[in-house]
Amino acid sequence: MEQLDVEGVWRFLPEVLKDDRGEFTEWFRPDPFGFHVGHRLALGQANLSVSRAGVVRGIHFADVPPGQAKWVCCVRGAALDVAVDVRLGSPTFGRWTATRIDPHRRQVLYLPEGVGHAFMALDDDTTVVYLCSQPYVAARERAVSPVDPEIGIEWPKNHPIVLSQKDTHAPSLKEAEERGILPSYEACRRYAKELT
Repeated sequence: MEQLDVEGVWRFLPEVLKDDRGEFTEWFRPDPFGFHVGHRLALGQANLSVSRAGVVRGIHFADVPPGQAKWVCCVRGAALDVAVDVRLGSPTFGRWTATRIDPHRRQVLYLPEGVGHAFMALDDDTTVVYLCSQPYVAARERAVSPVDPEIGIEWPKNHPIVLSQKDTHAPSLKEAEERGILPSYEACRRYAKELT
């Protein structure tokens, strides 16, 4: 596993076993995960989304505690997966990191509680699968605009960006801070210690 530019975000390259029958990949195992990240990943929900090219989903995060950590991979098509540090007080607050995920590279990303998640589908029928540490609860779900110029995500320009109504009207990072909906870095760290 490799730690990325946003604190607590990791990229994992699983071993792909190939023979004349096809391929086999262990895309999640708790022991290597816990060794690198420092705690277990509880499974609260598993999601699968299918998107046409240009669709951007996010930037989404949940109130901490308990938040919602994610283990994300792409099983069809390709996506630009983005982690944004929205944790107030974090040394990497406001920073983002992007990784192309697709079924050929088999890269998997881990985003901890309190880190915002977004992705753009680069192909039609892009299918993203992710394990979540907690189930979705609408009252705890938060969003920040994926096109906020202050965050400055460099979305590919091959397709026009397609957003949901919720993401179209999501606040900027500054507005989210003023509204008091961003998680605190310290609350995220305290919660992570409870998971060990």
